[in-house]
Amino acid sequence: METLKSAVPETLKRMIGESTPSDLPLTCSSLLDFLLQFNPFHHMVEDLAEPERGLCGKNKDEALKLKKKGNQFFLAGDCANALASYSQALRVAPMDADDMDKNLVATLYMNRASVFHKMNLLAECLRDCDRALQISPSYAKAWYRRGRANASLGNYEDAIHDLNVAKIVESSLSGKRQIESELKTILDGYNNTINSPAQHTEDTLNILDESHQIELQCVTTPDKGRGMASKNDIPPASLIHTEEPFAAIILKQCRETHCHYCFNELSADKVPCTSCSIPLYCSKYCQLQAGGVSFQHNPKNHDIQENLSSNLEKHVAKVTLVADSERDTKQIPEHKHECQGVNWPAILPPEIVLAGRLLVKSIIERGGSLDNANFRQIVDLSHHYSTMPPESKLELHIYSIVLLSCLRYFKGFELKINGFSIEQVVILVSQIRVNSMTIVRMNSNEDHGLEHQFRKFSSGALTSNVEQVKVAQAIYETGSLFNHSCQPKIHVYFLSRTLFIRATEFVAAGCPLELSYGPQVGQWGCKDRIRFLEDEYSFRCHCSVCSELNLSDLVLNAFHCVKQNCSGIVFDSCVLNHEKQKIKHYPSIASTSRLEPHLKVDNFINDAIHYGGQDTFLNSLSSVNPGYCLKCGSYRDIESSSAAVSKAWKPIRRLRDALGSEDVSGTTLSDALKCLDLLRSTLHAYNKSIAEVEDSLAQAFCLAGDTPRAMAHCKASIEILEKLYNPNHIVIGYELVKLASIQLSSGESTAVDTINRVGEIFSRYYGSQADIIFPYLQFLRRQTQKL
Repeated sequence: METLKSAVPETLKRMIGESTPSDLPLTCSSLLDFLLQFNPFHHMVEDLAEPERGLCGKNKDEALKLKKKGNQFFLAGDCANALASYSQALRVAPMDADDMDKNLVATLYMNRASVFHKMNLLAECLRDCDRALQISPSYAKAWYRRGRANASLGNYEDAIHDLNVAKIVESSLSGKRQIESELKTILDGYNNTINSPAQHTEDTLNILDESHQIELQCVTTPDKGRGMASKNDIPPASLIHTEEPFAAIILKQCRETHCHYCFNELSADKVPCTSCSIPLYCSKYCQLQAGGVSFQHNPKNHDIQENLSSNLEKHVAKVTLVADSERDTKQIPEHKHECQGVNWPAILPPEIVLAGRLLVKSIIERGGSLDNANFRQIVDLSHHYSTMPPESKLELHIYSIVLLSCLRYFKGFELKINGFSIEQVVILVSQIRVNSMTIVRMNSNEDHGLEHQFRKFSSGALTSNVEQVKVAQAIYETGSLFNHSCQPKIHVYFLSRTLFIRATEFVAAGCPLELSYGPQVGQWGCKDRIRFLEDEYSFRCHCSVCSELNLSDLVLNAFHCVKQNCSGIVFDSCVLNHEKQKIKHYPSIASTSRLEPHLKVDNFINDAIHYGGQDTFLNSLSSVNPGYCLKCGSYRDIESSSAAVSKAWKPIRRLRDALGSEDVSGTTLSDALKCLDLLRSTLHAYNKSIAEVEDSLAQAFCLAGDTPRAMAHCKASIEILEKLYNPNHIVIGYELVKLASIQLSSGESTAVDTINRVGEIFSRYYGSQADIIFPYLQFLRRQTQKL
């Protein structure tokens, strides 16, 4: 890419950099004419799109090497490395390759099933046996291994069927005798349990089918353009909208850890693509949905069906045939056009690959071609091409031409490359950059092995942080129409690929339904939020909290008055100037004396900033200079105070590093406590940095087994966050989980009230699905029963 960018003539670069949407036909045609005469461009496209040159294709020799390596690990008892080797071999093994008269892929699935059985991962073992048998139904070892796994799981009827089929297809007498011996053992176990009452397990992973009766309408506002509103009032926790993506793409950093279709975390028995070596899927269903192809090495089972009873015939068919739900895909396979062992889907940026998927989906929906009339709008979304920097415009032009050139190699539809088609892809990518949504997963070490985590510390408390992991990028046709607010009343989350939008507060009919595109009030200051939104989405935020004064933005990064008994606020120049601009640009604030705290903390305003009335406060804010207390006028040297804060953070960072290794020394803890005292005397009482340090100290004291002090620091952190966020904000919920776990470990009955409050907050954001997304909620409730 850098080679192409540097080769573009300066005059053409300048023309592209200064272009507007109306100039695109000329700039796109001009760049195409240049690149068509530039040999390195043709070489690049061939390297990206020619299957023969691709590095993502299948390779039998490499698969055999990895299989041999896996065998060596397995014989040495190294199951972890054996599993990794077999899984990597499956990624590169051609579906039609044979190894010693058996299908190579089926053999690899069988080898991996053996590893799973040895590791006592029986469900994974069963799934890999099924995959092997769907390719090679007469694979005796697969039926035998399946029978043993089913027997271990107590599925005796299936186990007996499996072993009876294995005995029929097994050719050696010794093998038949071994299977008969195994059958006798299983029949004995089956007879002992046949009269036992059936055990039913509750499937807690079912996604509840929650209906929503919210009627949405698209509205237009003067400062934000199109948006969404409701025709009726919306109570808190109501499900507003659900939607499947128009197109989606996994992010590069998650290719090895998450399913490339549903974006859930991969298990050990992941399924590779049948035609190339990049994608991994959590199931055959996802692989079919994404790739649209199903491979069966030997769909005719006459070689074994001739000797089977009717019951065994039905059993073989159930195991080896692809279910209709897997065979018939309602989705247009989004990976199919990339699934040729080529390089471009693996190398080009995710937004460019996503543009390709949107384009191909539109072409397929229109019967294989796309003329000028219906090319113009694939998705009806806004873009901000004119505000892009010149360098981004040039990259967008080049990527669009490269993408179209790569897509021409895919058979099945006609695609012309000219100034008009390139223009449309440029606009499409600019729409994606503004309107795509990032699919996230909640990542917390409490999600797995909760009891182990609960007992890991001597205090038995869960104190690690919950964070969102970005896993995919998607376009939702309706979801992308919701506008932004830095203090939203609705919340977005994802289950698999599905977008859910839920109200977290009461929303009156007709009010705009606005979600957060990035950092919210309480997380970042107003100036930083506005800069982020301008950089990422090319618009300046004019939501209510960015336009008016609010408590959180005033105290989030503020300093303490030098008089320790004074509760006044001291600003640095950046924050102060930004807050003054609000009054300057929005004189209605001053004229109506309207100071709008976004939280109900009237006592704090009266004590700390409401000096004789809001008019007095606004006048003080307009005239005060950086470093001077807004309440008493005392001066603090901001430069030296900032230096002292920076120095104080060094021991805090050491503490956090020690928390990561779970080895906190007394000296590290003592130094961090001294730094907290310094921060408290330097920063405002509700500065977010103090809350972060209090949280780290709570975790440290948990490790040390000092639950009273851990609880005190956890409560101190929550007290600050409740001033910065809404008291029912999900951030408060996360902190309350930590507090509840500390209370539980101390045997305090107050944990019940804390957990009830956690449940109420999480229900606002996730409704009935909260327990599915955060399994530790159920765990904490169970712990309260022991109090």
